[in-house]
Amino acid sequence: MTTVSKDSPSILHVDLDAFFASVEQRENPEIRGLPVVVGGLGGRGVVAAASYEARKFGIRSAMSMAQAKQACPTAIFLAPRFDLYSEASHAVMEILGGFTPLVEPLSMDEAFLDVSGARRTLGDGLEIGQLLRARITAAVGLTASVGIATSKSLAKIASEDAKPDGILVIEPGHEIEYLHALGVERLWGVGPVTREQLTKLGIITIGDLASRSLDETISVLGLSQGNHLYRLAWNQDDREVVPNNSQKSISHEETFSVDISDRKLLEGKIRRLSDRVGERLRSQEAATRTITLKIRSHDFRTITRSRTLDQTTDRSFEIAQAAQRLLKTVDIGGGVRLIGVGAQIAVSDQGIQESLAFDGPPRGHLEVTLDAVRDRFGPGAVVSARDAVDSPDQAPKKRTKGGSKKTR
Repeated sequence: MTTVSKDSPSILHVDLDAFFASVEQRENPEIRGLPVVVGGLGGRGVVAAASYEARKFGIRSAMSMAQAKQACPTAIFLAPRFDLYSEASHAVMEILGGFTPLVEPLSMDEAFLDVSGARRTLGDGLEIGQLLRARITAAVGLTASVGIATSKSLAKIASEDAKPDGILVIEPGHEIEYLHALGVERLWGVGPVTREQLTKLGIITIGDLASRSLDETISVLGLSQGNHLYRLAWNQDDREVVPNNSQKSISHEETFSVDISDRKLLEGKIRRLSDRVGERLRSQEAATRTITLKIRSHDFRTITRSRTLDQTTDRSFEIAQAAQRLLKTVDIGGGVRLIGVGAQIAVSDQGIQESLAFDGPPRGHLEVTLDAVRDRFGPGAVVSARDAVDSPDQAPKKRTKGGSKKTR
């Protein structure tokens, strides 16, 4: 049995290094040590991941592929292989689950762990972090960076500072000293817009933010965000690691070959994306109350809008209506290069039945039937007449003799 201080930090944030690119380098030894960029290979593709060799040239995620190729023409450019990444992610999560049942995945390549229950047998957070990193490398062939602290937000920041292929422990009593020296953009929830707001007020570091009063912070950022960031600036984050074995949201998006500024055409795109979101909700016997619209503008700005419905639903047409209302709040004059529709999963089929019974036209059975048709013949097998007229290229194509191949 190992003796560990009860004050030893036990929250770990595990983040796989340059995940997509690292998987590709693992699969092909010839490109190890070379700049590798994974993303859409079309003229309007976007970088999904860049190896650390590529990052030396300034290549970053969300950059256009055209910019990446200008930055490093000799890099290896690859289309993503999500099945391969999903397999690697599953293997890593299995390893993490072997240390503690308290694993909270954030995405395919990162997760929080609470290892307080494992410290008596495996040692302190540092020892556990070193052990799980070694197991990931040995079993999956990938490297991971680990941050260890007394809170989730601080552990995540620590893992960023540990990259690549490192481990960093923020010891109790040193949290504020470490945190206040960092740039304010390191706080969870500070994006470019918020950072600009704070910079105008002379708030550059987290310490600068912490030196202001809570009332002053709220007056600048609003009640919710102001309170949230002020608490994080003082490491006041008591969120627990919550095992998450189910999906929190469902989304689909489409990138266009040319910018689109025609609102009716975008509304048609929203209807088709909503059909796919609704179909997946129904297949999981789930429902939603919160709809999200994602827009990427011609200048690569990402805009998100959300709307909460009066009742839960799994109906595609209600999802589309909400997303189309959100579209009206966005200036699309410069053109749109990507549009996405998402639904936050709210309840199971009980909430769906209430919605079907008391709200709106009786379309539930019709949509289930259309789901079956699309499942058998492909997503383009059924489109509305309006969509077929607005976008003839989306009309269903004839099936070849051998049938169509389905991917999920």
